[in-house]
Amino acid sequence: MSVLQAIVMGIVQGLTEFLPVSSSGHLAIIKNLFGVETDTGLLFDVLLHVATLIAVFIAFYRDVIRLITEFFVVVKDGCINLVRFFRNLTAKDKQDYVNVVSNSYKKFVVMLLISTAVTGVIGILLKKVVDAVSMNLLVTGISLIGTGVILILSDYIAEGHKKPKDAAWLDAVGAGAAQGVATLPGLSRSGTTIVACMLCGFDKKFAIKYSFIMSMPAILGALVMEIKDVDTSLISGSDILSYIVGMIFAGVIGFIAVKLMIKIVLNRYFKYFAFYCFLIGAISVIAFLVML
Repeated sequence: MSVLQAIVMGIVQGLTEFLPVSSSGHLAIIKNLFGVETDTGLLFDVLLHVATLIAVFIAFYRDVIRLITEFFVVVKDGCINLVRFFRNLTAKDKQDYVNVVSNSYKKFVVMLLISTAVTGVIGILLKKVVDAVSMNLLVTGISLIGTGVILILSDYIAEGHKKPKDAAWLDAVGAGAAQGVATLPGLSRSGTTIVACMLCGFDKKFAIKYSFIMSMPAILGALVMEIKDVDTSLISGSDILSYIVGMIFAGVIGFIAVKLMIKIVLNRYFKYFAFYCFLIGAISVIAFLVML
């Protein structure tokens, strides 16, 4: 893979990861049409996602830092409750349990843990399927059309008002499931998860924030799973340079796309991206049939 190809893929990843048009679908189309080859499998795709993860961190750094801090508090309180549980089994003087979700950020943390667990389970179950169809233009095209349908339907969702304190645990399960299914190439992760959050009744700003921050542990998990299968002997010096350049472009463009996506959701511009998904999906299907 050349540096120029890496730059193009980085720009595409940065734009499409956060805009509701499927980054994996566009990367699959570009690889097919321009013959991009990566000997390390999906590693480059995952590294591009890591670059956009950094963009999310920068865009929501105050929330992310607070969530990390509260995560350790939640773990501490959970350990205290566990110790008290076993102690209370035999002790006469029962100790009260600590309220693990005593504020909105702690509840946000627990919801993210639930969503991440659900995403992880679905991701593991679908991994072989995703690997098998990651370069399939037919699957990509159909999924892009499916993304368009999801985006069109989003305009008919009633305005939600849920913030973390109002959300239910099942909402976290639903958002995590949506993210897990969106690993299929052509299904927009941001579009699918934001619409899922809106269906759960989330406030629009919270739906955007939840969708983007929820992607961070999922991307890190995907990186861990992918790295263990990488044959480092196949990575050349030119590959490393291409990967780094691609990541830089993906990160910078991704940050701009995050800011743009917030305006898109708040102003209900999803339908315009739906038409784009229909078009690209149809082109992908036609390309598949022509290449048979």
